[in-house]
Amino acid sequence: MKNILGIATSGNTALAGWLVGLAAGAVLWLVAYSQLTAFADAVLAVTGLSRATRFGEAVHFFFYDTPKVLLLLTGIVFVMGVVQTFFSPARTRTLLAGKREGLGNVLAATLGIVTPFCSCSAVPLFIGFLSAGVPLGVTFSFLISAPMVNEVALVLLFGMFGWQVAALYLGLGLLVAIVAGLVIGRLRMEAHLEDWVQAILARPAAAVDGEQLSWLQRLQTGGAHVREIVGKVWPYVLAGIGLGAGIHGYVPEDFMASFMGRDVWWAVPAAVLLGVPMYSNAAGIIPIVEALIGKGAALGTVLAFMMAVIALSAPEMIILRKAIRPTLIATFAGVVAFGILLVGYVFNWLL
Repeated sequence: MKNILGIATSGNTALAGWLVGLAAGAVLWLVAYSQLTAFADAVLAVTGLSRATRFGEAVHFFFYDTPKVLLLLTGIVFVMGVVQTFFSPARTRTLLAGKREGLGNVLAATLGIVTPFCSCSAVPLFIGFLSAGVPLGVTFSFLISAPMVNEVALVLLFGMFGWQVAALYLGLGLLVAIVAGLVIGRLRMEAHLEDWVQAILARPAAAVDGEQLSWLQRLQTGGAHVREIVGKVWPYVLAGIGLGAGIHGYVPEDFMASFMGRDVWWAVPAAVLLGVPMYSNAAGIIPIVEALIGKGAALGTVLAFMMAVIALSAPEMIILRKAIRPTLIATFAGVVAFGILLVGYVFNWLL
């Protein structure tokens, strides 16, 4: 009894420490976020640069956006890390298994928003979903939604462009994931899974772990999520913001308007083709989106570029190739690319 009480007391103390730390961290986060412009101005004052010059404007952009994106990323990743404890891969498979087409696609696409699995998790999740009885098309709805309707991109779009743009991005992204999954499901392409994947499908699914996590464990998971994800992502954030700063400071507005303008019909497909060879996460690509739009590029064209980078990157196609054959990869890429093109044209038409 003494040991049990000792463990319980220790757990309560640790939880109280987490809560106090979170409260202090939230205050510091809000203070830092409110001083972003002042920080960038101070950097320019120390270096003697002026925003009237191209280099000075690029430097200001970099030192304003870098802490902003890292602050948003840290906060969002922590929250989503806690949320993910309620939606583990095993539980996600259980929720999706046995669902009919249509309802299953909607549920899978919706779960993709709140389960921030990275591209390196695509293959084991793909296999796990199928082995639990999730239909192929439903699985693809999840795999499309998870990177495309990214919670980081959603929050950053909300902060930069308002709730209307964020809501339209969310709705159209979900629509692409749902419809693409339905199309792939109707094509009945299970034969294009690799043989070793099909062999795994015959095995019984592992039982779902019913262990209930405490709030201390959930908070610790959120902290670990921050260390793991932000620790890996920050170089991409710096690289993305650096490229965005270069575009912001040096790329002429006339060039951007001619390449990614609203009135150029081929701009959207060109942006999608340009995005496929690239690899970045949402936090790294958003600063580039902001810089391109600031230079006169059409929002729909830039969003099509962003979605192609996130959802159709060449590295992710290479990972998926371990589990599915080229015909299914090409079908997946073609259906998603078509959906992204529609999103780009709809944004350019409405906004």
